[in-house]
Amino acid sequence: MPRHGVSPGQGHRRSGLEQESDRTRGSPRLRLLWMGLPLIMALVLWAPAGAHPLPVQSQHVGRLVPQLRDAFGWWNLTCPVCKSLFTAIDFGLKKESGVEWVGSIATKLCKLLKIAPPAVCQSTVQLFEDDVVEVWTRSVLSPSEACGLLLGSTCGHWDVFSSWNISLPAVPKPAPQPPKPPAPGAPVSRILFLTDLHWDHDYLEGTDPDCENPLCCRQDSGLPPASRPGAGYWGEYSKCDLPLRTLESLLSGLGPAGPFDMVYWTGDIPAHNIWHQSRQDQLRALTTVTALVKKFLGPVPVYPAVGNHESTPVNGFPPPFIEGNHSSSWLYEAMAKAWESWLSPEALHTLRIGGFYALSPRPGLRLISLNMNFCSRENFWLLINSTDPAGQLQWLVGELQAAEDRGDKVHIIGHIPPGHCLKSWSWNYYRIVARYENTLAGQFFGHTHVDEFEVFYDEETLSRPLSVAFLAPSATTYIGLNPGYRVYQIDGNYPGSSHVVLDHETYILNLTQANEPGAIPHWQRLYRARETYGLPNALPAAWHDLVYRMRGDTQLFQTFWFLYHKGHPPSEPCGMPCRLTTLCAQLSARSDSPALCRHLVPDGSLPDVQSLQSRPSFC
Repeated sequence: MPRHGVSPGQGHRRSGLEQESDRTRGSPRLRLLWMGLPLIMALVLWAPAGAHPLPVQSQHVGRLVPQLRDAFGWWNLTCPVCKSLFTAIDFGLKKESGVEWVGSIATKLCKLLKIAPPAVCQSTVQLFEDDVVEVWTRSVLSPSEACGLLLGSTCGHWDVFSSWNISLPAVPKPAPQPPKPPAPGAPVSRILFLTDLHWDHDYLEGTDPDCENPLCCRQDSGLPPASRPGAGYWGEYSKCDLPLRTLESLLSGLGPAGPFDMVYWTGDIPAHNIWHQSRQDQLRALTTVTALVKKFLGPVPVYPAVGNHESTPVNGFPPPFIEGNHSSSWLYEAMAKAWESWLSPEALHTLRIGGFYALSPRPGLRLISLNMNFCSRENFWLLINSTDPAGQLQWLVGELQAAEDRGDKVHIIGHIPPGHCLKSWSWNYYRIVARYENTLAGQFFGHTHVDEFEVFYDEETLSRPLSVAFLAPSATTYIGLNPGYRVYQIDGNYPGSSHVVLDHETYILNLTQANEPGAIPHWQRLYRARETYGLPNALPAAWHDLVYRMRGDTQLFQTFWFLYHKGHPPSEPCGMPCRLTTLCAQLSARSDSPALCRHLVPDGSLPDVQSLQSRPSFC
């Protein structure tokens, strides 16, 4: 999502520190430069440039390396001196006084550059500083990495976000076999899909929905001017999350959309007050909302996935080799305890290790829940090592191969969609999907808060649709949306079932109506996919064809744009550049791959990759 300036150092490329020219080693200003080096590099390299920034390596480093090398060459640094320097910097930064000093500089810069309101600047830096300093001293500022970047490969090895590949089994890929339509009268299963609930414990009716902070409608938002209404009782069309009563209303009002055979729940439970969250806050959200789901869904099995907001600091998910207080064990252990009644012992074991798992919810179907934070562009822990974190993709290959050997079908659930991931992770996942296209029956994600999809193609020609990932809309209103949820109709539970998606429905709460005085909230079906879009089925080719129909049919695209925003689109019209960028996103299940959209624009003027990666998203 656009972070509204709360991520440390967002979006600013230069600071006054970079202009420092005092060459005297003992001067206070030079000391500021040395001690502030990790902060400066973090501001320039790590900070997200938008909703989904390009990988660090391609977006910033290539442009900055010559400048950095020139600067350090000006000091005539030798390799031993460079490594000694960064060893000393790392030692100094890891001391408590060093962390506090860097934090104070970051806070001052945040306020000076008006990245966020002063109180948000201070709270954000205090929350992030320990983890960020730990990561930077173990990655970009390690002597080998830093000196390899600055002085070349003879002095070290810079491999932050370098390319890598997983291994596929030597078993030949079976010939593609598109699923056959189920026989008339065959059982159909209904799967409730919940994502991005974002419960705000401090939501308060009547407060300012347009406050200066990144999240509003809260106790600390103040009152709105007399000319504007305050936050509504059930939620608000603004940068606000949901009160618990709205989630209770959603879950208690599911009757007309059911009954359900199972539930997929893909994370993001806490609110967007990411500058002021403790582990206790995150665990309160986890246990409170889990209890609510159990209360209203009773015996229906629920299969969760880990979102990027479950941790604190947000997006901070260290791989399992990080131990001690920095590890994620506090979160995974709490999840295993809260979800124990839903998951198998085998699933709980891998959940505790890395936040992912696999199980068999019914005969012939394997469910795989991925921890997509290990692909995230904003997971700063991946600066240490982004090569298949936790071995998750290699584990996924093993699960898919075993399912293929058994003749089972597989559903994959996760939070962040694969097209929004770091390039190497995304491309490897794309290759896995292509290899196991006959086994993979469905992919289900959330995170973007809007209603969209991502089509996968064969790697040889990038023209044959072979899978589709469904990106369901959020429960939260953040930003400016109606609350919503999704229901999938799946080929049902019988021998020989394909387990593919047959259709899907989206339900919303119209906030304009719900917030009227005396009104009772009414959750209503917004649309059915096949009926609304005129789809012959819900297979990948039908979604591919829909994209190309929308390219030339303005009315059809406007319908999609309306539903994309859960019935509350922005007031600004979506012209042709916006349309092409939006449609290209539906074809882009592999990140940083503009060739996927090459047939979308007849004259070859593809949507800019930067604009595609920064498309609207509110995760």
